[in-house]
Amino acid sequence: MIADVRPVDWENGKVKLIDQTRIPEDFITLEFSDYRDVAEAIRSMQVRGAPAIGVTAALGIALGAQHIDEVEQERFLDRFYQIAEEFRTTRPTAVNLFWAIDRMIRAAEENSGASVDSMKSALVREALDILEKDIEINKRIGKHGAELLSDGNTVLTHCNAGALATAGYGTALGVIRHAAESGKKISVIADETRPRLQGMKLTAWELVRYNIPVTVITDNMAAWAMSKGMVDCVVVGADRIAVNGDTANKVGTYGVAILAKEHNIPFYVAAPMSTIDFSLPDGAHIPIEERCSTEVTHIGDVRIAPEGVSVCNPSFDVTPAKYISGIITERGVIRPPFDLNIKEVDD
Repeated sequence: MIADVRPVDWENGKVKLIDQTRIPEDFITLEFSDYRDVAEAIRSMQVRGAPAIGVTAALGIALGAQHIDEVEQERFLDRFYQIAEEFRTTRPTAVNLFWAIDRMIRAAEENSGASVDSMKSALVREALDILEKDIEINKRIGKHGAELLSDGNTVLTHCNAGALATAGYGTALGVIRHAAESGKKISVIADETRPRLQGMKLTAWELVRYNIPVTVITDNMAAWAMSKGMVDCVVVGADRIAVNGDTANKVGTYGVAILAKEHNIPFYVAAPMSTIDFSLPDGAHIPIEERCSTEVTHIGDVRIAPEGVSVCNPSFDVTPAKYISGIITERGVIRPPFDLNIKEVDD
């Protein structure tokens, strides 16, 4: 059994992150003693994936709290809220970020009757609980999702929703891993996932580590692969899910869902319940992050586009619920109609 990748961790009062921008060329662990650097690591995608972003934000807030030099509770909380707000501005789409921040704020307020030192300790405990529970939740997602896969299946996935995108096990790849660990022969087709190539660089890297057969295709080959009968089902992760089931994930996911529907291939979303935003009625309300044009115009430091060209670079798109066969959560598989069944599962 290959040891799990831990993309985010807490050690000796510091936040540790695997620099995902360096994989697969290098495997480098970064260590942070300043919460501002943790926030920047989220912005720059040194850590990415909705659950991993949430865990990192929680640890970053706990880190920042340890260095607040105030002994009076009101002053401590004023500074604490400022730190939490800095993390809110890092990435707009992944709802796990805001869920984790809200949990940290609630932990601080619930312990506001104690000393500042006690509040600091409580915040570390809360962040570590978020981290450990994420791994447990992912493994339950994997167990529920593995039941949907048959021996010999080939699964297509888009972007990366593996251990690197979580606290250490994976959502979409967690489903695949659990199926393989239970003895099923599973192979994977991974979209390269332009423009940052997370499918080719991260998903393929993880699957090679787990000895699960993986083939990388360019994003525009998915229809061809489906038409040739090469794909049995699609499993992807999610960054935010509205209560009607509309799902935001890495840009290109919507197109894959349409293709799967056309070819009668099941399309599943794997995500924890914390990814469901119960404040949003549908996907039209999900904020979509627009990222830097150089992600499209350059590969590394090499420009591949003409000077002066305009660029549109949304990091996510929204897949309408009608294209989704099921949402795999730690509480089981939610089936359509999502607007009814999501609320029932949450009760």
